[in-house]
Amino acid sequence: MFDTLSGKFNDIFTKLRGYGRLTEKNINDGLRDIRMALLEADVSLPVVKTFIEDVRIRSLEKEVLSSLTPGQAITKIVNEELVTLLGKDNEPLKLNTRPPAVIFLAGLQGAGKTTTCAKLGVYLKEKENKNVALVSCDVYRPGAIKQLQVLAKENNLAWLESSELDKPIEIAKNGLSIAKRKHFDILIVDSAGRLHVDDMMMQEIKSLHSILNPIETLFIVDSMMGQDAVNAAAEFNNILPLTGSILTKADGDARGGAALTVKYITGKPIKFIGVGERSEDLSLFNPDRIASQILGMGDVLTLIEDIEKKTDKEKSLKLSKKIKKGKGFNLDDFKDQIKQMSSMGGISNIIDKLPGTNKLPRNITSQINDSEFVRLVAIIESMTRKERFNPKIINGSRKKRIAFGSGTKVQDINKLLKQFNHMQKMMKKFSNKGGLSNALKGINGGKPSGFPF
Repeated sequence: MFDTLSGKFNDIFTKLRGYGRLTEKNINDGLRDIRMALLEADVSLPVVKTFIEDVRIRSLEKEVLSSLTPGQAITKIVNEELVTLLGKDNEPLKLNTRPPAVIFLAGLQGAGKTTTCAKLGVYLKEKENKNVALVSCDVYRPGAIKQLQVLAKENNLAWLESSELDKPIEIAKNGLSIAKRKHFDILIVDSAGRLHVDDMMMQEIKSLHSILNPIETLFIVDSMMGQDAVNAAAEFNNILPLTGSILTKADGDARGGAALTVKYITGKPIKFIGVGERSEDLSLFNPDRIASQILGMGDVLTLIEDIEKKTDKEKSLKLSKKIKKGKGFNLDDFKDQIKQMSSMGGISNIIDKLPGTNKLPRNITSQINDSEFVRLVAIIESMTRKERFNPKIINGSRKKRIAFGSGTKVQDINKLLKQFNHMQKMMKKFSNKGGLSNALKGINGGKPSGFPF
């Protein structure tokens, strides 16, 4: 996420930090590079102009020019201005109303409204302990209603029936009536995707909004659409009283243009960000953490939350006690750790949140993928119990047998054993520090190493 922009920012700040003292010319050169990086990331021109001017004014202040670490001072300013641009603080959903609280999702075709509808339902059910119902008013896209029904069933959410033969207005009225009668806390309404130039469809969504009177009207933004999505946000904001937006498909967006523009264009906060295909891959949008990621400083706080939320605490505690007692870390334990990393969204998701990974060579980061996890598990499961508990007995003939059983090569077995030995040493360190999340909390008080302020 934001890889391209992060890499360019890293190059710019490395150059600025190379100066013993900064001059106005150095600063203007750096700002010109930042301007180009933002435009290439598909950030809207008015946003870029405002952002650069705000950074320029602060960067030319006397304390920055006379600072012993001017490069870090400017990094701090850019970070703070990015946070301001993204919205300063996370703004939660406003649900303080007479049930059912209606949440209305709107956006362009293909933005990911239906999957976001289910993700939001899961979030509210699990995090807010709400009784949630979903209803689809999308009678235009073939299979849209069925898709929401399937997602609701998979995630144990209530689905209110509708049909492609019904009129959206009638579906909205009926859904609201059922939600009231059955005492649901929240009704999430999925609308049909539409083009912002389609007057008839825009009038229809305006009518739906009038009937539903939602407490939250959220614009669903496909991060990868960049400038097009932002232009649409402005049009939807003119038609509907938007209360916020949700960024989708952010894991596939290397640029970051939509994230950096939509709050400025609509004047409404970004409330959630979707970073994967699973139902649980929806997180609160935290501007400070996103700014840290853009500047290549990682997102250790979110990683800690992922570890504490998505890993088996009981199993981790047993492993920690076992290592402390000197019983060692075996390949079965290694396999469990691999599976727990998979539950956190895979290695690429973890690496994105670690500080400094934007400085890694592209040929290294491109080789990191979760298919490696599948291969490692297959190799371990091809071993005997004795081999898993005592890897030192794995000689040449055993390696050949394991390779044959797992459909891999002897070199893969050697690589796994090397990784296992490294993990063994790491686990001992983490155990002594009280676990991986505690170890990460120790990085500059929860901030990534190298964080300049």
